[in-house]
Amino acid sequence: MMARVSILRVTNLMLAAVVVVAGLMVATAQTPSRASTDQAAGQMPPQAAATPAAPEDPYFKEIYRSFYEAYRLGPADEIAIRVVGQPDYSLEKVQVSPFGRIYHPLLGEIDVAGSTVAQLTNKLTAAMSEFIIGPRLSVSLLAANSAKVGVLGDVTHPGILLMARPMTMLDAISASGGVTDLGKKTNVTVLRQVGDGRMRTMTVNVKHILEGKPDAGEENIALQAGDTVIVHGNFKKTLATITQLAGFGYFVRTLSGR
Repeated sequence: MMARVSILRVTNLMLAAVVVVAGLMVATAQTPSRASTDQAAGQMPPQAAATPAAPEDPYFKEIYRSFYEAYRLGPADEIAIRVVGQPDYSLEKVQVSPFGRIYHPLLGEIDVAGSTVAQLTNKLTAAMSEFIIGPRLSVSLLAANSAKVGVLGDVTHPGILLMARPMTMLDAISASGGVTDLGKKTNVTVLRQVGDGRMRTMTVNVKHILEGKPDAGEENIALQAGDTVIVHGNFKKTLATITQLAGFGYFVRTLSGR
């Protein structure tokens, strides 16, 4: 009798153990692993992960890179200063004053006019080194609000020019390295923004102007901030082709500061 009772007890214990193990297996199957949970948490929804960038054609990317690397800060420009580990000394947006200065909570008034972003970064790093050990910081140009014009098409160095003084169409072409061998001096267009997204088109025979015999109505146009000069050339560098490039609208807004 005792043997039978012992056998029943052992059998019951074995059944209980099987039930517990089965329950654990079910719970494990229903509960995702930490690795899979972390992976799922790290995945953004498709609409959040895919943030569309501003459309840019390769033709304009080099123009922007050259412009921002060489750009010298001036009044009304906006910059950001970010210091790693020092939120109190970081500025998300600060505007250059009419006197060419900004105010920094640690360094006080700082002259920034005439400096490139790289030069200002080095200047601020050296100044902060007197108060912070090994400061790491970055400077970003948020808005370049100085008067600008664009020169595109068959010129040696297409790009964005700052109007530090009054500038004519020929001045802009000359500052861009002149017309290339493929460019047509007889067909140069000036696009002028007139508001409401509209553009006024002026086409000029530059060759006649250079020879001193312009046709009726042709002149060396005095440029205004936001104007774009297009020197026509091969089929890839014409008014119709350039204005259809992805990024042309952004390029025009960059010139106008909007």
